[in-house]
Amino acid sequence: MTQHHAPVTSNIYLDMLQLYAVPQFPEGVIFQQDGALTHYGNIAREFLDTTFPQRWIGRGAVMAWAQRSPDITPLDFNLWGYEKQHVYSERINDINHLKQRITNVIHSVTPDVLNRVWEELDYRLDVCSAANEAYIELR
Repeated sequence: MTQHHAPVTSNIYLDMLQLYAVPQFPEGVIFQQDGALTHYGNIAREFLDTTFPQRWIGRGAVMAWAQRSPDITPLDFNLWGYEKQHVYSERINDINHLKQRITNVIHSVTPDVLNRVWEELDYRLDVCSAANEAYIELR
């Protein structure tokens, strides 16, 4: 049986931020998101501006991040792959099971994992700098 899911809209994304994600964040966190269209909607950016004043990174933010730059975005080149690998390592039964799996995976990220991400980001930024604005693709 194939399950069909409704597309994520800016409203659904905002609900996820307000009801699920943000309440779990520690005080003073700096929030980074990718440039997905649903993440860029006015309602999402207004919420982020209010919730994380001067403390969020992404498309349309005060701390802007280059569009279409997955090779230098730790969320893209590391976290989403790490998360998907572990979240979907077993069959997901329902939305609550999915939320619990995501929460468990995020809580399993250790300082050592984060140090390796920073080392990889440093390497990727060095490659970008050496390329002198030429197109690069890192794997």
